Amino acid sequence: MGTLPLFFRLVRASLGAQARYPASALMLTVGQFLGTGIEVVAVWALFHRFGEVQGWRIGEVALFYGLVNCMFALADAMGRGFDVLGTEFLRTGAFDRLLLRPRPLALQLMGNDFRISRAGRLLQGVAVMAFGTVQAGVAWTPGAVTVALFALAGGVALFLGILVLQGTLSFWTVESLEVANVLTYGGVQAAQYPLALYARWFRRVLTFVVPLACVAYYPVLAILEKADPLGAPAWVGWVSPLAGFVFLAAAFGAWRFGLRHYASTGS
Repeated sequence: MGTLPLFFRLVRASLGAQARYPASALMLTVGQFLGTGIEVVAVWALFHRFGEVQGWRIGEVALFYGLVNCMFALADAMGRGFDVLGTEFLRTGAFDRLLLRPRPLALQLMGNDFRISRAGRLLQGVAVMAFGTVQAGVAWTPGAVTVALFALAGGVALFLGILVLQGTLSFWTVESLEVANVLTYGGVQAAQYPLALYARWFRRVLTFVVPLACVAYYPVLAILEKADPLGAPAWVGWVSPLAGFVFLAAAFGAWRFGLRHYASTGS
């Protein structure tokens, strides 16, 4: 069986298991939608009070918010296996069973627990993007749609790479979750606002260390057809999402290194 058919088969099995308890799945999905909705209220309150923030309006920031949350929702759904690697696999010895199966290990983890509840955050992100489209007067030309889809793919790759790094840390310590949350949930919070609002050192971190700006800030500027206050040329937004795929490749390089140093529980 090919890689993609196997992945979709694992996803169907995971979704089928969750569908056995439809009320629970629905409540978790609604909970995700409402829980992250508090963040939307906070953004609205900020712009309702001040109108603009350094020349940025609520419709423009809504595009950042919606796109980043769509990225994270998809990556979080696929990367759940890496997220719980230390607690649900390494501590219990279940990881050894995955190693014995003649299938790609990363694929097994990605398809292990594809969370349908993440649809709550995804739907909210789409709704906020729709709001931002109206408020900012975005014209969804073929070029703008292409940039948005490319940015979405690059962002999913970036956040998935962060989750892979989190799983890699679990080979040395199963208490790495809070460290990784700084990059996952903290990264979502940081990328929801324009890069130009941050201090120079933090802009460099978001561009060259964890390239969130490359998958959100520059592509949204291209969609808005807005000049970068920091002086980056307009074409950057068309190519910058590539950084997300580079980050994912580097994360899997670290994953392979950690895997080589994995010592079985012996159970």
